[in-house]
Amino acid sequence: MQTRTDIKRELIHMQYEVIDNYLPQEQFEIIKNLMMGVDLPWYYNPDVAWPNEDYVNSMYFTHDFCKGAVVCSGFFNLILPLIHKIEAKALIRVKGNMYPNVGSLLENDRHTDFDFAHKGAIFYINTNNGLTTLEDGTKIESVANRVLLFDPSKPHHSTFCTDKKVRVNININYF
Repeated sequence: MQTRTDIKRELIHMQYEVIDNYLPQEQFEIIKNLMMGVDLPWYYNPDVAWPNEDYVNSMYFTHDFCKGAVVCSGFFNLILPLIHKIEAKALIRVKGNMYPNVGSLLENDRHTDFDFAHKGAIFYINTNNGLTTLEDGTKIESVANRVLLFDPSKPHHSTFCTDKKVRVNININYF
């Protein structure tokens, strides 16, 4: 079993990795159709990174698939191919994010997902001009069926998009 010290060591060596065409097309289409369809309930969040962000358009929508070992969604089984592929030993949180087009490529506040060593994956559902910006300034473009593997305990931030109605991804925090 990996300890937090082992995970810290591993994360020091892993800056980030971007993998395109992450899932086989058939598995990706199932997840994409779920995330971009009308059956998945989305829940309003007034702030993307921190409460009381300065901008009025910082809201977004989320769908919690699980928190720790507790499955929060009846749709959890549909994203299992993604969970299995990242080889998570334990899940901390899995949630869908939907950023509506607010008319500008607004950058959300820098944040960390949790303040302890763990692994993270952002799985991009649709291609758009929204970005994920890492601590060192590296900008990762939102490309459908792309995954970003990174250390979410380091500061990073997201943006909205301007070329699609929404920017959608799945955020996974795990050990």
